[in-house]
Amino acid sequence: MSNRSLIIMVLVLIGATAYLLLKGDGDIDMGGEKHGAEATHVEEKKDASAAPAAPAAPAAAPAADAKK
Repeated sequence: MSNRSLIIMVLVLIGATAYLLLKGDGDIDMGGEKHGAEATHVEEKKDASAAPAAPAAPAAAPAADAKK
């Protein structure tokens, strides 16, 4: 690769990075894991239509599993 193509590639990558950083919400926390009062917990809302169906009752254990 020539120097010109490397410079163009670096400029394109810098431009793409700047675009993504500017278009993002900017709410990135690199402080690590939080505990106590500063921790925020976001609970997901669950719809009744999105809830999975109740599992069926388990079948009776086969005779082979019972102690002899």
